[in-house]
Amino acid sequence: MLETSARLLQLLSLLQLRRDWTSGELADRLGVSTRTVRTDVGKLRSLGYPVEARPGVAGGYRLAAGTAMPPLVLDDDEAVAVAVGLGVAASTGAGGGETFLTALAKLEQVMPSRLRRRVEAVREATSVVPGTDPPPDLEVLGAVAAAIRAHERLRFGYTAHGGAETTRHTEPHRVVRWGSRWYLLAWDLDRADWRVFRVDRITPRPPTGARFRPRAVPEDAVQRYVVARVGRATWRYRARILVHAPAEDVVARIGSPLEVEVLGPRTCRLEVGSDDPDQLALWVTQLGMDVEVLEGAELAAAFGRLATRLSRAARETSP
Repeated sequence: MLETSARLLQLLSLLQLRRDWTSGELADRLGVSTRTVRTDVGKLRSLGYPVEARPGVAGGYRLAAGTAMPPLVLDDDEAVAVAVGLGVAASTGAGGGETFLTALAKLEQVMPSRLRRRVEAVREATSVVPGTDPPPDLEVLGAVAAAIRAHERLRFGYTAHGGAETTRHTEPHRVVRWGSRWYLLAWDLDRADWRVFRVDRITPRPPTGARFRPRAVPEDAVQRYVVARVGRATWRYRARILVHAPAEDVVARIGSPLEVEVLGPRTCRLEVGSDDPDQLALWVTQLGMDVEVLEGAELAAAFGRLATRLSRAARETSP
């Protein structure tokens, strides 16, 4: 017979496996009496698990939705599947951002080494289709996210844009995904100021164990700061465009925290930029709105090249 604590975990796992169980089914699976099942259900309830009982001869139990998320019990295959899924979501930039990373960090922290090896094997056996952005280093992302969640100071080696190597001592605040890259917003303790770091240029050092009290920064301010420090500082080509559409529609469509200047009920202006004016022209056309280039000869020329290609394609495919 299983010890009480192990039996409670197995009972919880069974209740999470399917919706309804009879008392007899649970007793058979656990190798105990139905009376012991009732006692164990009472212990789970005392721990905060909302186990509902159905009266009658064919009565049984089910795990209901409660007011708080209780701990889950996963078997080996389920744990690997969840870790791989979280890694894919984080690498593709699906909605959720830092949440995926913190959940992955929590899961891998308690994973046995044999399961971590299975997860790593899946990652190593996964190929990236040519032409897509390479996935981020999930180990680095997980370490950064874990430090943010634990409010723990983070030391890391950092490779600057010019190739210079430095060591940074920071209070990590937020991870921001913009385009194909991830950025860390952190308070640099040596410079006494906010700094933005590209996560793919970070090499984590051993954890410091030193905790800190997070500084209050609104989420929208985080995004604006990262855009201001990263976007405009790294764009090779910049342009200002006039968009013939309401500003709120443009904000909803662009999906990134660029500042949109309202000019009228159906016109607005914004500054855009990129390392490639042709890619920038393609991105602007995907807004599906009428635009005018106010400043930026490179973007205007790129629009001309794009128009020529599209016109030629239309002629070649016309009946």
